[in-house]
Amino acid sequence: MISTAIRVARVGSAAELAAAVLMMLGFPCLMLAALVPSIPAFAAAAAVTYLADHYLHRKGSYLVNRLSKVRAGLSIRFLIRQLLLILLLARLSLADNLIYYGAIACFIAFYGLQAPHGALATLIRNRRRMPVATRNVDLASRVRIPDAPPRVLLHRAAEKMLHLDLAAVAGILVGAQLESAAVGYTGIGVTLALGILYVAVLVPYVRGRKIPPKADKVLAAVDGWLREYRPETVLYFSGSKDSAYQVNMWLETMEQLDTRPLVILRERVILQNLAPTTVPVICVPGGVHLMNMDLSTVRVALYAANVGKNIHLLRVPTMKHVFIGHGDSDKLASVNPFSKVYDEVWTAGRAGRDRYAIADVGVRDDDIVEVGRPQLAPIQTWQGVPGGAADGRCPTVLYAPTWEGWDDNPGNTSILLAGETIVKKLVEADPAVRVLYKPHPFTGTRSARAKAAHQRIVALIEKAAAERAADARFTADTAEQTRARAELARIEARLAELAVGTDKGDEAEATRDGLVDVARHEETARLREEWNAAYWRSFPEWEHRVITGSQPRLYDCFNVSDAMVSDISSVVSDFIASGKPYAVTDSAELGVEEFKRQNTAVRAAVILSNSAAELGGLLDAVRDPAADPLAEDRGELKRYLLGPDEPKSIDQFNTAVAQLALKAETRNLGQTSRITTGGPDVELADAVPGQRASAAGEADGINAG
Repeated sequence: MISTAIRVARVGSAAELAAAVLMMLGFPCLMLAALVPSIPAFAAAAAVTYLADHYLHRKGSYLVNRLSKVRAGLSIRFLIRQLLLILLLARLSLADNLIYYGAIACFIAFYGLQAPHGALATLIRNRRRMPVATRNVDLASRVRIPDAPPRVLLHRAAEKMLHLDLAAVAGILVGAQLESAAVGYTGIGVTLALGILYVAVLVPYVRGRKIPPKADKVLAAVDGWLREYRPETVLYFSGSKDSAYQVNMWLETMEQLDTRPLVILRERVILQNLAPTTVPVICVPGGVHLMNMDLSTVRVALYAANVGKNIHLLRVPTMKHVFIGHGDSDKLASVNPFSKVYDEVWTAGRAGRDRYAIADVGVRDDDIVEVGRPQLAPIQTWQGVPGGAADGRCPTVLYAPTWEGWDDNPGNTSILLAGETIVKKLVEADPAVRVLYKPHPFTGTRSARAKAAHQRIVALIEKAAAERAADARFTADTAEQTRARAELARIEARLAELAVGTDKGDEAEATRDGLVDVARHEETARLREEWNAAYWRSFPEWEHRVITGSQPRLYDCFNVSDAMVSDISSVVSDFIASGKPYAVTDSAELGVEEFKRQNTAVRAAVILSNSAAELGGLLDAVRDPAADPLAEDRGELKRYLLGPDEPKSIDQFNTAVAQLALKAETRNLGQTSRITTGGPDVELADAVPGQRASAAGEADGINAG
C-alpha cells in the first residue's frame, strides 16, 4: 500500500510521502485552529507545515514542483498561513488591538520585499551565467572572474526569504498567548529587519567588480586560449540531461589520443553531469558563439549522437567530420540516414560496415572505417568455467534490458512482455543463480507501462532477495562483509574529501576554477576502482541486486556476471567482448531464424521467446561448459562485431584519427593553392605538423603491411 502511494504521489521515500501528507493536512488544521480559536493548536499545525514544507524542498520533491502548477506554490502556502494567522487574531477579539494592524502591515511590507529580493537573485544568477562555460581551460589568467555570492544567499533563496516570517508568526502567537503586544512587535521588527537586510546584502553583487565580464571579453579570452592550445581533435556533443552517458563513455578515449583533444558541449546540463576528465571542455550554448569560435586548428571532429545542433559544427569545412556513435548494435539508430552527412562513419568491426550496406541509407562503404571499441578495454574475458559446481559459487546472471524507445514497437524492450517472466524464472532456478538487474537509464521515461513493469520487477527481485536471506541454505561471511562495508565507508569518506570544492553551483566560478588537479583526479580514479571491488564484497555473492545509477558501472556488472540476458542494443555487442554466454529476447516474436537474420549480435545467443522457456539452455551453459554449444560461435562473432584483438582498439582509433587529419590537411592545402594567385607550389610534407606526419607515416606502414 505504501509503495503504491509513493508511486502515485511520485515521491522518493516513505518519509517524503509522510511529509507531503502532513503538509497537506496541516493547512486544514490551521484553519480549524483559527476558527476555534486555539493558539496552541495553531502553533502546532504551523510548525508541522513549516517543517514538512522545508523537508520537501530540501529533498527537491516532485510534489512541491507540481503544487506550483496548480496555484499552490511556495509563496501561496506562506500567504495562506499568514492570512489564517490574521483570522486567528480576529477570532481572539484582537481586531481592535494595534497588534492586529501591526501584523497586517508587517505581512504587506514583507511581501513588498519579495519583489526586489526575487529580482536581485534572478539578476545575479543571469549575470553570472557565462556565454561559454569551461573545464580544464585557463581563463582566469585572461579575464577577471569574481567570486560568487556566498552560497547561503542564493541557494533556495525564495524559500529562505519566505521563512523569515517565522519571527513575526512566532512573536505574534506568543504575544497573543501572553497578552503582550511588545513580544509581537519584537517578532514583527525582526522579520522586517531581516528581510531588508537580505535584500541589502544582494545589491553589491549586481554591479561593479562583483559581476563577471561581458560576453565579448569572455569569448575573446576563449579564442585566445584556443590559439595557444591549438586543439586538433574535437568530441562534439549535444543532448538532454539523461544522455550525458553518451559523451561520458568517450572521455577516457579522448584522454588517450595522440593529438590534442577538446570536448565541445552545447547544453549546460550536460556539463553539470559530465564525468571527471583531464581533457579541456568548452560548453557553448549559443549557436552563433560556436560558429564564431576560432577552431581553425581542428582537423577531426567526432560526433557521439545524431542531433540537430550538429549542423553548427558540420558547417566548418576545414575539419573532417566523423560519426562515432554511443554504441554499436543492430538498432535502427545504428544505421540512421543522417549519418551520410559525415565524411566518415567509424564502426567497431566488420558488422557495422555490413549493417550500412544492407540498410542502403546512402553511407558509402569507402567512408566506413573499422576502429574497434576502445571503451571495452575494462571488460574482462572469460577464462574458463566461471564457478558453479566446481567451486560451489552461485553463478550470477545479469538482466540488462534496454528502454522502451520512442515508439511502441514491441521489439524495443523485453521489460513490457517478458521482463517479469525472465526474472521469475531466474530467481526460482534450481540450482540457484544470483540475479543482477541493471535497467537502461531511460527506462520508464516515455512509457508509463514500461515504468510500471520496471517497478514490478524491482519489487520481485527485492522480495526474492529477502526470502533467500531467510533461507538457511544460504550462508554469508559476515566478517568479510563487515570489513568490506568499513572499506566502502573509508573510500566514500575520502572521495567526499576529494570532492570538496569541486561541486560549484555557480557557473562563472566553476569556469574560473575548473582546472583539473591531476593528482586528485588519479587518486579519485584509483579509489573508484577500490570502491567497486569493496562493493561486491559487501554483500553475499548469492544476493539478488537491483543496480541503478552510475555506480557500479555496467562493465563492472559484466565482470562479476557469468551470463547476461538483454535486448537488441549496444549492451549485447559490448558483452560479447567478455566471451561469456548470453541470451537475447525476441520480444516482437519474429522467430529464431528471422530474428538472427535481422540482428547480427544475436547469432551466438540463446534466443528467448516472451515465455522465456529457452532460459534453461543459458543456465546449462553457465553451469557446464560441455553444455555450451555456442562458445566457438561467440568467438567468431566477437571478431566480426568488435574487430580483432590486435592491434589494440585505441591504437586503431589513433591511426584513424591521424589518417583523417591528413585528409583534412590535404583538402585545406588544396583550397589554399586554388585561391593563391601566382604563388609557389606547396609541398604537403612542408605543411603537415611533425606529429601528424609521423602518425600518418605509421598508418601508411600498417596499410602497406
